[in-house]
Amino acid sequence: MAMFALKDLHAGYGTVTVLKGVSLEINEGEVVAIIGANGAGKTTTLMAISGIATRHSGQIFFYDEEVSHLSPHQIVEKGICQVPEGRHIFPGLSVFENLEMGAYLHTDTRQKKQGLESVFGLFPLLKERAMQRGGTLSGGEQQMLAIGRALMSQPKLLLLDEPSLGLAPLMVEKIFEMIRQISTQGTTILLVEQNAHAALALANRGYVMETGQIVLSDRADRLLDHQEIQQAYLGGSLSS
Repeated sequence: MAMFALKDLHAGYGTVTVLKGVSLEINEGEVVAIIGANGAGKTTTLMAISGIATRHSGQIFFYDEEVSHLSPHQIVEKGICQVPEGRHIFPGLSVFENLEMGAYLHTDTRQKKQGLESVFGLFPLLKERAMQRGGTLSGGEQQMLAIGRALMSQPKLLLLDEPSLGLAPLMVEKIFEMIRQISTQGTTILLVEQNAHAALALANRGYVMETGQIVLSDRADRLLDHQEIQQAYLGGSLSS
């Protein structure tokens, strides 16, 4: 039984349908990547999982429980947390305060402290900048903070939306190495990413999206060797 599954999901914004029958599965402990061109529906998939986009039909299952009708905060309570595209940290709050916001579900002080120590272990730079305002951090540092804030909720499934967007190549390498570390520590990850090679080099399996549909899925290493993967970014069709 898969840890997480979408079954024939149709979703969008208001009456506009973006996803047209998306089905996918994630097993516990996996890193699964969704790749595809701009506008393919990758972010909408994460938004639908998080309860933000409008689900028109289809089902969402987490540990064999249907969570299709839950609100965004109930989704987080279940153990699914999203790091949004563009990071969306609180620029006027300190690094420490941003991280505290991620732990709003936890009332146990010891649990919060353990979460903070874990995040600082992964991101030592955040510990150094704990009292610095989030808005003064570089783009890469803000991405670390956004991921760290999500980890403070101690998610079972972490949704990452374009973590490499707008970052310098060296910082992209650092961010992906940190994502790898998060995975090895036991967090299951669904990664949306335009950088196909970086995503598939990290992932166990991958799905390719085009115009709101999954058009190809396979083991990540096989997708890396697939001749048509580059066409997903050049406007070619993978659904021949």
